[in-house]
Amino acid sequence: MIQIQNLSKEYKESKALHALNLTISNGIFGLLGPNGAGKTTLMRILATLLEPSNGDVVLNSVSLVSNPEKIRKHIGYLPQHFHVYPQLTPIEVLDYVAVMKGLNNKNARKEEISHWLEEVNLQHKAKDKIKTFSHGMKQRLGIAQAFIAKPCVVILDEPTVGLDPEERLRFRNLLSKEGRDKCILLSTHVVTDIESSCYEIGVLKEGRLILDGTVEDLKEEAEGKVWHGEVPATHITHFKNEIILSIEQHGDYVKARILSDEKPFYGATLDKATLEDGYLALLGGLS
Repeated sequence: MIQIQNLSKEYKESKALHALNLTISNGIFGLLGPNGAGKTTLMRILATLLEPSNGDVVLNSVSLVSNPEKIRKHIGYLPQHFHVYPQLTPIEVLDYVAVMKGLNNKNARKEEISHWLEEVNLQHKAKDKIKTFSHGMKQRLGIAQAFIAKPCVVILDEPTVGLDPEERLRFRNLLSKEGRDKCILLSTHVVTDIESSCYEIGVLKEGRLILDGTVEDLKEEAEGKVWHGEVPATHITHFKNEIILSIEQHGDYVKARILSDEKPFYGATLDKATLEDGYLALLGGLS
């Protein structure tokens, strides 16, 4: 369990996080927010790479501020931009990370490395140099190094960037399996990743936690506010105070989905809200 207590991060000219309070239990916790919301700052603090200005994080009764070294070995972390030496191979990278996490038994490391290369579908590239890898393959290696050596907390910052649909599905299945006995924090702009993998979520905006709840709680933000119907194509430009969620051209008319507190046009009917609709409603529009 992670307990975030009055956590703040200040820089000379800005404040990235404002007194966050949040409890994250075992399972997969989704973190959403626009660019600049403070997601990466929060994750770097949780990964012990950045010191908070105020507050603390407690992991299984251990203070991050007082004992960062003790916490570090129990955390797996995939940064938003994962970089490793291009001359290394996946086996060498995973071996190094496993040693850093305290997995000193050579046979145990070999088994772990083999297991995670298979989990991310890189077993056939185990001895190839990383300089030959595509972006998606590097990202899969990044996922493997985050999970190796059985950390109790795994922090993933934009993990599906660069993954093709098949590998994205493999990743979601991996999360479902690994989330049973560890705490996984998943930060992403891909709302479908949150919807398919998470039950509990948090939404950050300008360094503040504006929602701490469930996927259904976020959908509720847009319930009764999503309208759809056909309007003349020339009328689309008339919607100034509404959020156009989608438009589909049909000759002189368009089928439109619009987020609005009131019925936006004649003939519009209410539509079922999606998670993305709720996210936009909560943020107050496109950010």
